[in-house]
Amino acid sequence: MTTTLLIIITFATSFIGAAVIHPYLVKFAKVKNIVDNPNTRKLQLRPVPVLGGLAIFFGIVAGLLAAHTVIDSSELFVIISAMMIMTYVGALDDVLDISPIIRLIAQIITVLILVYIGDLSLNNLHGLWGVGAMPEYIYVPLTVVAVVGIINALNLIDGADGLFSIFCVSVCTIFATIFLAAQDYALFALAVAAMGALIPFLLHNAFGIESKMFVGDGGSLQMGVVLSVFVMEVISNPSYSTITQQSNIALVPFVLATLSMPVFDTLRVMTARIARGISPLIGDKTHLHHLFIGLGVSHIGTAVLITLLNLAVVGLWYLSAQLGASADVQLYVVIAASLLLNWGIYYGVQLLDHLYPEQMNRARIWKSHHRPSRRIFDFMRKIVDKM
Repeated sequence: MTTTLLIIITFATSFIGAAVIHPYLVKFAKVKNIVDNPNTRKLQLRPVPVLGGLAIFFGIVAGLLAAHTVIDSSELFVIISAMMIMTYVGALDDVLDISPIIRLIAQIITVLILVYIGDLSLNNLHGLWGVGAMPEYIYVPLTVVAVVGIINALNLIDGADGLFSIFCVSVCTIFATIFLAAQDYALFALAVAAMGALIPFLLHNAFGIESKMFVGDGGSLQMGVVLSVFVMEVISNPSYSTITQQSNIALVPFVLATLSMPVFDTLRVMTARIARGISPLIGDKTHLHHLFIGLGVSHIGTAVLITLLNLAVVGLWYLSAQLGASADVQLYVVIAASLLLNWGIYYGVQLLDHLYPEQMNRARIWKSHHRPSRRIFDFMRKIVDKM
C-alpha cells in the first residue's frame, strides 16, 4: 500500500461522487422548494437550495468505500453512523425547521455514541495545568459540552459563500498531516475524503449561479462531527502523545488552535448577546464574516481572510512550541492570538467606526468600487454552472 495511491483513490472518488450528485440535488431542492430564503440576517438576495450536506456526505462515503480497497476502513463505521445522524437531523431542520431542543438532544446522543461505542473522548489533558488522564465522570460531560460546542460553532460560521468549505478543507489538511505521521490511515482517508467532497461544493457555492447550493445544517452538523472526531482521536489515542512529545507539541493547545476562529467567534457573539440582555440563540449580524463583508470585502475574500487568520493562530502556536514553551504557555498563546485576531479585529473596527465614521464610510465605498476584476469570477461561473 502506498500513501499516494490511497490519496488518489480516496480524493478522486469523493470529488467525483460529490460533483456528480450535486446538480441532481439542486434540481430536487428547487422542485420541492427546499431553499434558504433571504431575510434581514442573511446575505443572499435570492432563495438558494440547502441540500449541500447530502452531496458532501455522499462524496465522503464513496471515497471511503474506494479507500477500503487499499486499507481496512471498517473501524470508521461508528463515525460514519454519527455523521449520518447529524446529516439527516440537519437536513430535517433545513426542511422542517425543527425545535432547537430536538437538535440539541440529537447532538448529545450522537456525542455519547462516539464516546461509548466509538471509544472517542476528551479524556486526557496531557499535562496541561498538571492534569493527565481524567475519570469518566469528568471527561464524559466535558466531551459532550466541548463537542456540542464545536458542532454549533461550525454551524454558525456558515454565513459567507466559500467560508465553511475553505475553512474545513484547511483544517482537514492539518489533521491529515498528523494522521499520516501517526500512520492512522483510516482517519487519514476520512480527512482526504472530506477534502475531496468539499471542493466541488466549494466551487458551486462560491461561483455558481444556477448550480449554487448552501451546505445547510445537514452539512455543517455533519462536518462538525468529522472535525470533532479528529479532535477526540488526537486527544484520546495514546500514540499521538508519544509522537508529539518529541516535538514539544501540546495536544490541547494544538486542537484549540486548529478551530480557533469559529470557537472564539462563537464565544464573542454569545457573550455579547448575553451582555445585551438577549438570548444567545437569537441570530444577528455580529459574526466576523459579517464585519468583513460590511467593510466591502467579497465573500470569497472573507472566506480566505478568516481561514488565514485561523492559520495564523496555528502558526503562532507552533512557533511557541518550537521555542520550548510549556503546554500551559502554548495554551495561553493560542487564547491570546485568538482574542487578538477575532475579538481585537471586531471591536477594533467597531471603535474606528465610532471615532472616524466618515473615513470608514469612504473606505467602504472605495473598496466596493475597487474589487478585483469580475472576469475571473464570470469565467468560473460559466464553467461551474455547466458541471
